[in-house]
Formats: sequence, C-alpha cells, structure tokens
Amino acid sequence: MVLDKTKELETRSIRQLLWIYALPSVISQIIASVYNIADRIFIGQGVGPLAIAGLAITMPVMNVIHAFGSLIGVGSSARMSIVLGQKDVRWAEKILGNSTVFTFVLGCLFTTAGYLFMDQILMEFGATGQTVAYAREYMLIVLPGMFLTTVTFNLTGLIRASGYPTKSMFILAGGAILNIILDPVFIFWFDWGIAGAAWATTISMAVAALVSVLHFVSPNSFIRFRAHSWKPKGYIFRNITLIGMSPFLMNVAAAGVVAILNTQLLRYGGDLAVGACGIVNTFGNFLVLLILGVCQGMQPIAGYNYGAGHPSRLKEVYLLTMKICILIGLAGSAVACSIPQLLVRAFTSDPELIRLSIPAARFLIVMFPLIGFTITNSNFFQSIDKPWIAILTSLSRQIIFLLPFCYIFPLLMEKMGFDGLTGVWLAGTASDVAGAALAAILLFSQRKVFRTQMSV
Repeated sequence: MVLDKTKELETRSIRQLLWIYALPSVISQIIASVYNIADRIFIGQGVGPLAIAGLAITMPVMNVIHAFGSLIGVGSSARMSIVLGQKDVRWAEKILGNSTVFTFVLGCLFTTAGYLFMDQILMEFGATGQTVAYAREYMLIVLPGMFLTTVTFNLTGLIRASGYPTKSMFILAGGAILNIILDPVFIFWFDWGIAGAAWATTISMAVAALVSVLHFVSPNSFIRFRAHSWKPKGYIFRNITLIGMSPFLMNVAAAGVVAILNTQLLRYGGDLAVGACGIVNTFGNFLVLLILGVCQGMQPIAGYNYGAGHPSRLKEVYLLTMKICILIGLAGSAVACSIPQLLVRAFTSDPELIRLSIPAARFLIVMFPLIGFTITNSNFFQSIDKPWIAILTSLSRQIIFLLPFCYIFPLLMEKMGFDGLTGVWLAGTASDVAGAALAAILLFSQRKVFRTQMSV
C-alpha cells in the first residue's frame, strides 16, 4: 500500500522527482505570492499609504503565528517522509493524528492571547497613533484565518509527504485564488477597507483547511485519520518539535527582528520608511516563497531517501535544489536592482513612499542568491533530521548578524556623513553575506551525510 504512492521516491530519477514534487509547490507558492502582492496593492490603492504601514506592523505578529504552523507542519511532514522511507504506515498515521491535535491546541492558545493583548503587541511591534487603528482592525478579523492557515500548512505538508504533491498544490492555490477574488469584492465593492482584506483571508483559509481535513478522512488516501492516530505519543511530539524547531525559531526571530527593525526605521525615516520596508519585503517574500516551493519539493525526496539509506540520491537532490534556488535569487536580484521604480509603483503612487522604497529594494534584494543558498541548507537539514544544524543555519542571518547590524550600521553611516536610514538598509545586505558564509561552514562540517549510509 505504501509502495503504491511513495516507492518511486527511491527508484525514479531525481530530476523527474524534483519536477513532480517541486512544481506543484512552486505553483502554489507563486499563487500565494500573487495573493500577498495583490493584497497590498488593493490596500495601498484602495485605502492609502498609512494602511500599508499598518499592514506591515501586523507582519511580525502573523509571523509568530505562522511560526507555530511551521513548527508542526515542517516537523511532521519531514518526519513522515522518513518513516515512509522505512515503510511504516502505522507510524505515519500516528504523526498525522498527533500533529493535528498539536496544531489545534497551540492555535487556540495563541489566537486567544492575540485577542487579549492586541494593542500591547501591536505597539511593541512598531505601531504608532497613525497606524495602530489599521493594524488593529486587520488583526481582529484575521486572527482566526491565521489559525486556519496553520491547520492547512500542516495538513498539506502531510498530503505532499504521503505522495500527493499535486493535490497539496490545488488546496493551497485554491485558497489563495479565492482570497484574490474576494479582496477587491470586499475592499472596493463592499467598501470594507482593510477589514475587507482580513475577511477575504479568513474565509479563504477556512475553505482550504476544510478541504485538507477531508483528504485524510477519504478512503482513497492510504494515510488516514484512524482511532490509534489520535492517542498522544510523547516521542512523536518530541520528534515533530525538534525537526520543526528550525523554521519555528526562524519565524519567531523574524518577528522580533522586524519589531526592532521597524523601531529603527521609525527613528531614521518615520512611518513611510516602515511602509517602504513592507513593500520591498512583499517582493522579497515572493522570492522566498519560490525558493521554499522548490525546497518543499526536495523535502519528501530527501527525507524518504534518508530513511531508506540512499546517500547518493540524497546528494543529487541537494545539489539540484541548490542550483535552482540560487538561480531564483539571481533573477530576483537582477529585477530589483534594474527596475525598482516599476516594482514600487505597483503598490503606491505616493512620491515620498516611492523615493524611500527604491534604495530599500536595491539593498535588501541584491544578495538574494546567498539567501537561496542559506534557505536550501536549512531546509535540507530539516529533511534529514539534523535539527540543530538547521536551527543554527536558519537563525544566523537574523539573530547573529542582522540584529546587531541594524544598530551598528546606521551609526557608522551617520559618522561617515551619510543617512542613517541607508545604514538600516545596508544592515540587511551585510547580514545576507555573513549568514551565507556561516551556512557554508556548517554544510562543510556535515559533508559525511553524502558519503555514508545513514541510520535513523
């Protein structure tokens, strides 16, 4: 039964497998990216520049919620790929049930905390008197949608890991397309403003979560919800948490760093500098999602072959994934550095916001080939149950480097007679270089995984 859906992961050519598994993930990520971009375009053009700044304030809050989705979703799907490589279907079903329980418990806790401490959280993440109303209005509605997103992220990852990459794509892409359709209807036709964008997100994620659940109750799925899968198992929670800790800490760190970064942006450039960073990060997130889509395609292939003990195939899928992700980064850098005006004008017609966004686009996107290298390494080590290497690779750019750089570089630039805001942008560039260098060192230290048969 398990052989019907996953045997090809150790027999078919790596190039064909990566195409089969990565293409659906990339397509779903592209559509999700288009949604993120469209969402900001609709808000920027339909509500105003301060609404974009308010939306940017909500990003670290949503990153924290997504962090818990990543903790469970990445950890459970990576572990499922490994145990399917060992041909253990019953264990895979236990991972399905336990991860779903884990998702609901954590989702409910953090959604409740978000409602109870809404204003305090937003102010800590850089909201001001001009932007907090927009941020609050959006978050009050979108919090349930973020919880449903974590459910969808977990279950679609398990759908992909159990041999249904195309179905996973249709669920994620369908939710994003529905969101894109509902955005203009709610924002412009119903005239709900930023609340309309929040309702569009919540409704579309509810639909995607429902379809994801239905997959695992269908008799056509060889991995299903069964009575034994719901029984809590400490070792499963531990395995999920260890593997998922890398993306979890990365998202939490991103939220903390964005809060500090927003404080620095407010100090050196005001509310519109925060909005400029939000615009540029939207394009950057598009590139990151493309890279993550390829890495998501790699994950079940790498995890399965790690579990089955095929180091040569493991090396092949790693190298192929790395080449593709670096090329995505190169393409994004070329666009951001050559035509930043066109990118920015899609989001706003405000001349001051455009002026601030152009140098931000060049500084923050120029090193994206190195970001592609770093993300690939982090995801690869998650896939083969090397959580501590993945964690250090993930956190190096944001915590070890970006956090101190965003204080040091503005001061250095001012002492040299330049604008402190330029120093904030430059901090992002420098941290990309330093993070990639550390990722290369960590990869070299773990090179033996490509030469010896692993025991799991």
